[in-house]
Formats: sequence, structure tokens, C-alpha cells
Amino acid sequence: MKALLLIDIQNDFLPGGPLGVEDGYSVIPVANRLMPRYAEVVATQDWHPPNHHSFASQHPGRKVGDVIESGGRQQVLWPDHCVQGGEGAALAAGLEFEAIDKIIQKGTDPELDSYSGFFDNDHRTATGLESYLRSQGIDAVDIVGLATDYCVLFTALDAVQLGFDTTVILEGVRGIDRTPGDSQRAVERMQEAGVHIARLTDLP
Repeated sequence: MKALLLIDIQNDFLPGGPLGVEDGYSVIPVANRLMPRYAEVVATQDWHPPNHHSFASQHPGRKVGDVIESGGRQQVLWPDHCVQGGEGAALAAGLEFEAIDKIIQKGTDPELDSYSGFFDNDHRTATGLESYLRSQGIDAVDIVGLATDYCVLFTALDAVQLGFDTTVILEGVRGIDRTPGDSQRAVERMQEAGVHIARLTDLP
């Protein structure tokens, strides 16, 4: 069976939010159009404590966009976003919530970011997404959401590594492009890893 994963379609990642993705609103009607086709629909939700390590505000003398070394990994410093319980962390109001079967929250550890819907960035701590999908008999996932070059990318890479038949639907994703071309490079990286890249017209 196949599930649809809605990656971080939250207010803070929409235009006008602190990490607003250009044209981010356009993924919402795509998600709504797709949801009725799937046996299972799962949304991921960035859910950070207010003192999260990825926030530039937690590092005096640093600014948004700086990259620091953290636990042997590089960490991009972001504006405060998707703080637990805040309006910015809420799923976008335009989504058809009644079609969403499960919400998986990630990024809850103040010391670790979680780009992937499956693991924290240390790739040791699971979010519960894999176990939930397995419990529902899911062996394939289609992915839409935000952002192509971060959370969509790392969710797709983990999904295919975990053995799920994985597809990213281009009309349903948008990227940050901190460096011009990041989203296209992310698509190429996913393809090289075995992720299928599809358009709506390719779907049955």
C-alpha cells in the first residue's frame, strides 16, 4: 500500500513566515487534490522548543544563514520558526485536515534539528514515522511539501534507504534555494539515490 507524506506544510514555511518559501502556497491545492487517492496520509510537523539549537537567536554574535559546527555536523542557523504551540507551527489552514490520518512531530530535541521526517539529524533518533507506516502496511510513499532542498530531500533519501518505494511529485514541492540551484541539485541527488521524480500527469 502507498501513503502520501505531507512534509512541513506549516505557516512559518509559507510566504510571509520567518522561513517562508517562495510560492509555497501552491503546494496546498496539490496536496488536497492528491489526498483522496491514498490509503494513508501522514503530515510531518516541525515542532521546536523555543530554545532550539538551530535558531540564530540562541547563538550571540551569529546571524541567520551562518553555519556552525554542532556535534560533528554542520548546522545552518535559522530564524526562530515552528515553535511548539505557536501559530507558526500550525499546519496551513488551507489543508483538508479531515483527510490527514496521522501527524508526526519532529525537531523536538532542543539540541538537534530534524530535516527528515524519519530521523533527527544525528540519524539515530527516530521520529516514529517509519514504525507508523509499517504498522499500516505501507511499502511505498509519495511526497509533497516544503522545502525541496531540505526536509523533502532528507525525508525522501531516508525513505528510499529504509526500503520504501519513494516518489517526489514536482508540482507539490517548492524549495528555499539559499544558494541558487539548490532545489535542482536536490532533485538530482534524490534521483541518484533511487527516488522517483514524477509529475501529476505521471500518476495513475
